[in-house]
Amino acid sequence: MELATGAGALKPDAPLVALSDARVHFGAVRALDGVSLTISPGECVGLIGHNGAGKSTAVNVINGGLTPTGGSVSYVMEDGSQGTGAVAARAAGIRSVFQELSLCPNLTVLENLRIPHRDLTGFGWRKTAAQRISKALGELFPGHRIEPGMAVGDLTLAERQMVEIAAGFAEGATPARLVILDEPTSSLDASIARQLLAHVRRFCSSGGAVIFISHMLGEVFEVATRIDVMKDGKIIDSRPASGFTQQSLIDAMGHVASEKTDVRAAVEAGDRIGEEVLSTPEGLSARRGEIVGLAGLAGHGQAEALARFFMSRSGALSKVRTPDVAFVAGDRGRDGVMPLWSILRNLTLTHLPSLVRNGLIDRDAEARLGADWKARIGIRTDNMNNPILSLSGGNQQKALFARALASTAPIVVMDDPMRGVDVGTKQEAYELVRREAESGRTFLWYSTETEEVCQCDRVFVFRNGLISAELTGAAINEENILAASFEMQGAAE
Repeated sequence: MELATGAGALKPDAPLVALSDARVHFGAVRALDGVSLTISPGECVGLIGHNGAGKSTAVNVINGGLTPTGGSVSYVMEDGSQGTGAVAARAAGIRSVFQELSLCPNLTVLENLRIPHRDLTGFGWRKTAAQRISKALGELFPGHRIEPGMAVGDLTLAERQMVEIAAGFAEGATPARLVILDEPTSSLDASIARQLLAHVRRFCSSGGAVIFISHMLGEVFEVATRIDVMKDGKIIDSRPASGFTQQSLIDAMGHVASEKTDVRAAVEAGDRIGEEVLSTPEGLSARRGEIVGLAGLAGHGQAEALARFFMSRSGALSKVRTPDVAFVAGDRGRDGVMPLWSILRNLTLTHLPSLVRNGLIDRDAEARLGADWKARIGIRTDNMNNPILSLSGGNQQKALFARALASTAPIVVMDDPMRGVDVGTKQEAYELVRREAESGRTFLWYSTETEEVCQCDRVFVFRNGLISAELTGAAINEENILAASFEMQGAAE
């Protein structure tokens, strides 16, 4: 059998990349423990597993970023020759789109393309770069509003993710033949995510290959031809996507998520929700113990509204010991983690004033607080004093989530807090948020995932920077949210 490659040429149906007993050890930690797999033209492989299962290590071996400490990885070039190492990976057309966005915020969109596209040199390279990224953005995300000359730092998180994805598929001196997508839709709303999934199917049907890593299992089933399940650095199950159901896939991952329940029934709203505790110029309002969701297409003002409210209630010296509001960042690289600090210091940052004893931090109390939240939210590490960047992206997000909930702030602002968090942990986090709300804590929760928004008591839908609908009770559903996202309408009851 012959298939068209991403470059359009016909090649035998042979693997583009092959791992054989690949192992990566960091001291006693076995991040990758004997993985063997192949990726062939036309395949979309869903790589699934909980946070810390070894997925990121596996793809960094595949793209040449990590050299395995044991086993081997080889690549097949367009001309049929084979090679190993990072240079061979680039020559074979292996591209990566990382969960942690790698764009330089001080450069423009087209200037960022020059970093992975090393042939963009000499006179006129800017014009070539602008043409490449514009074409890729147009093919992937019709109707986007991103210009090649825009500074990346001025883009929304969703727009930056769109640029990163487009760069992964863009034309170049070496065509993309295998594109690795690590949580590619984590900051995209549903309509933009559908555009990406459609492009993945087109790319694979033309002979390209994709490794698709996502905790959104519905998306995996929509595009994957094969699903490989990882746990503890190993592939523990691999079969055609049609051989799994969503529940059997969760079971294979080794942790069954809690069954989704009608969490609104846990405590009657009238008994839980109290007086109004916040009101903003945009029209947002919330009461004590209420979980208020912000929904709508990404980039329509939700994150900005959260930021304005947070800044209006924080920053004063009097709020250091008794803060009014805590914040969970969606863009953890820019707004969340302190990269030079330990996991423990990142987690306890907002709680430090309460840990002071005679002018010094009580280290034992800090360690107990960290151990408590490590257990409560399931941070995968054997030592909380390890650097925060030693964690997977999802586990970093758990640490930020724990940081906010460990504070004494009565209001918690959450900007897409579940980015890159696995399905089991999401269900546990929903229950944790509900318990905190039952104790009187108020949440403002922006999410690009409808499932999360539907956990809320009340939802404000944004369109073009304005609130287009206020939904409550049974009116909080995907149909009403989408309708309000695309067309201004009155409040829904």
